[in-house]
Amino acid sequence: MRQDNPRGRRRPLALAFTATSLAAAATLLVACGGGGGGGSGFFPIGPINPPSAENATYKAEIRRTAMGVPHIKADNWAGAGYGYGYAQAQDDLCTMANSFLTYRGERSRYFGADAQIPFSSTIGRPKNIDSDFFHKHVISDDVVAAMLKQQPDTLLKLVEGFAAGYNRYVREIKAGGSAGANAACRGEAWVQQVTREDIFRRMYAANFAAGLSVNLARIANATAPAASVTMARREAARPAVATRLAGLRDTELLVGGDEGVGSNMIGFGTGATGNDSPMLFGNPHWYWRGPDRFYQAQLTIPGQVNISGTSFLGIPVILIGFNDNIAWSHTVSTATRFGFFELKLAAGDPTSYMRDGAAVKMKAANITVQVKQDGGGVVPVTRTLYKSEYGPMISLADIKPELAWNQTTAYAIRDINADNFRLFRNWHRWNMAKSLDEFIAIQKEEAAIPWVNTVAVGRGAAKAWYADIGAIPNVSPAQTTSCTTPVGQLLNAQVGALARVPIFDGSRSACDWQTDADSAQKGAIGPARLPSLQRDDYVANMNDSYWLANPKAPMTGYPPIMGPAGTSPVSFRTRMGNLLAQGRIDGSDAYGAKGATADTVKRMVLNSRALTAELFKDQALAMVCAKATINVATDPLDNAAIGRDIDVSGACATLRAWNNAGTRDARGAHVWDEFWDRAERLPAASLYAVPFDPADPIHTPRDLKSGAAAALSTAFGAAVAKVQASGFAVDATRGEVLFATRGGQKIPLYGGCGGPGYFTIACSDNRLDKGGYSMDNDPNGNSYMQIVRFPAGGVEAHTFLTFSLSDDPASAHNADYTRAYSAGQWLKVPFSEAEIQGDAALKTSSISE
Repeated sequence: MRQDNPRGRRRPLALAFTATSLAAAATLLVACGGGGGGGSGFFPIGPINPPSAENATYKAEIRRTAMGVPHIKADNWAGAGYGYGYAQAQDDLCTMANSFLTYRGERSRYFGADAQIPFSSTIGRPKNIDSDFFHKHVISDDVVAAMLKQQPDTLLKLVEGFAAGYNRYVREIKAGGSAGANAACRGEAWVQQVTREDIFRRMYAANFAAGLSVNLARIANATAPAASVTMARREAARPAVATRLAGLRDTELLVGGDEGVGSNMIGFGTGATGNDSPMLFGNPHWYWRGPDRFYQAQLTIPGQVNISGTSFLGIPVILIGFNDNIAWSHTVSTATRFGFFELKLAAGDPTSYMRDGAAVKMKAANITVQVKQDGGGVVPVTRTLYKSEYGPMISLADIKPELAWNQTTAYAIRDINADNFRLFRNWHRWNMAKSLDEFIAIQKEEAAIPWVNTVAVGRGAAKAWYADIGAIPNVSPAQTTSCTTPVGQLLNAQVGALARVPIFDGSRSACDWQTDADSAQKGAIGPARLPSLQRDDYVANMNDSYWLANPKAPMTGYPPIMGPAGTSPVSFRTRMGNLLAQGRIDGSDAYGAKGATADTVKRMVLNSRALTAELFKDQALAMVCAKATINVATDPLDNAAIGRDIDVSGACATLRAWNNAGTRDARGAHVWDEFWDRAERLPAASLYAVPFDPADPIHTPRDLKSGAAAALSTAFGAAVAKVQASGFAVDATRGEVLFATRGGQKIPLYGGCGGPGYFTIACSDNRLDKGGYSMDNDPNGNSYMQIVRFPAGGVEAHTFLTFSLSDDPASAHNADYTRAYSAGQWLKVPFSEAEIQGDAALKTSSISE
């Protein structure tokens, strides 16, 4: 957006006024103690008297309760969106404004080409220039128009209102309102108003977390070589590329990069709760910063919708949450959502490819990005990028230079979710669902959920629901055999991240993804062939495949693209989650009589048990603590030279006394984490005495091999050396080592990463010897947590938003939820009108225009 032409685009209806006139015409009626500046968590702009609120295009009431959670009440969808957009902007303007630049492809204009995006999200942290070209290319105007055509009018109005509410707050800030709020960005030129289309761009970008987004730089840099007859002849004369691909480089294709991000969810049926209500525990392990962090809210339109839960910043639809009758959550799925097509190029034209013997011209897009220079000026940079009928062209040269686009061969990527315009319609319909049966019917009808599993429970429904039903490529075993190219076979075999990615011959229509009779879109598996399970004890997922939604009823026989089913071990976190659930049902844990209650599950999911310590600590210490010192040449984690004897006696004593958990006051958990991070890199056959057994997946592999003693001793010595170098004592508490910082103060936390088998996740991206496991940079972990049940006549919901609602240090809601989480103090979130009105922290404001 240019400063001399704000947005440079048509504004939504009733917004084509100056910021000054709108500020003068707007309503902000503050009731129930709505003044008070920063202490309220939002910032009033002073008394403003509108001519009339009755005839306003947008009107909403924002009721904030404990932790600043906004409960938006409106008469219609546009009003609900208006209140929601305004509330999100109050709390997280700087992150939102920065991120809208991303989705419009305008980052380089304000921050330069080579700077990285300042926070992680599902696209990682690419360079601005690559992000700009990617988003302008993939989320082009024609794609946004096609998406808009498939949305119901209620959703269009919700999005239009959201943009209007966001814009209202931007205008107020620019006019000097909300003094002290959002100081980090309020005066920046890049804090701009948005259009309805901008919001849909942001929504559409959420589709690609497991496909286009993890290939962003490859797409942004996929430029065609100049046509050259000489180079084409040379390439044709060389041995086949597949014979030249030794030493392939592995790649990161997980949602969230190398470590990945995940989640836990358990749906307890009435057989587990022992009463008439099922219960849901949902806990995405997600980003603590950036546009994909969660925002908690409730949207109410009397007689139409009453939904509470969370969405990403910039999105007005609740993505995980509950209403009067259903509750659901999501976890990242193992199903592959994209594939590559190897294209044979037409002779003499590297931008045309052959398909069934005929040449097909690629669609070229000349894309220009404005780039800020070091001296302050802005210059245009243009790339010509291409799309095939499969999707964008992609460069795989980072895996191996021979896979670059050349005169004879190129690659295209197809993400099944590129054509999935049903996603937010699905979530929108779920927001209004009146029963679990209706919820399930919507999921099967839309088949739109993009890259996550689903667990749900419903009022009056004895059984909990699990499904991995969504948009998934439909490739048959016969196609995998006949269509996988020689290069594809090598990549599938040698590059772990590509093991289940279809890499097909794009020159034959017989290799197109297939369509089932009940498919919701071309090239997708129909819901009848996708996994689901209903049980009255429990269903769960902790990011392993559908196979063990309940270990008592393993599911098999689904398409291989869905993920492994009994062919490889599940994670220690998956094992721990199932042990916790079954232990609660049996009453064999430490929480009293059997049965899943809200109180026992609240304690259970925060107990921070580390399964690897419970299974292996005693055996490991017997091996590695036989001597007081261990000589370590190099660190097996990063090959850093150590070359000395390491005194491990103190670490051994600490771990012997450790309670095998990452609770705030537990001493020594960081020593075990550093050790296991190194130990788990040993081959499983060398590490475990009892190998994985698909007949006993929750208890295998187990026991350490005595022959692993030498390697484990090296791993332990290196871990202790790392702890010693960090400045943290070996007996430091978990809360000293693992923390979040707010207002210059460290807030102690608990849990850990999934690798050691923690179910309670707080996974720092910061090394121990670089200041500790700080959750202040780009971590992932417990985020929006909910425990929901449906007692007669009401809804009982307990929640956390672990990182707090606002990114603004001046807000009272920048740290309050985080401190409550640190103390294990769940919020019983108000849901009914009576609960909202009776909340001791209630502050109400009405806005309209």
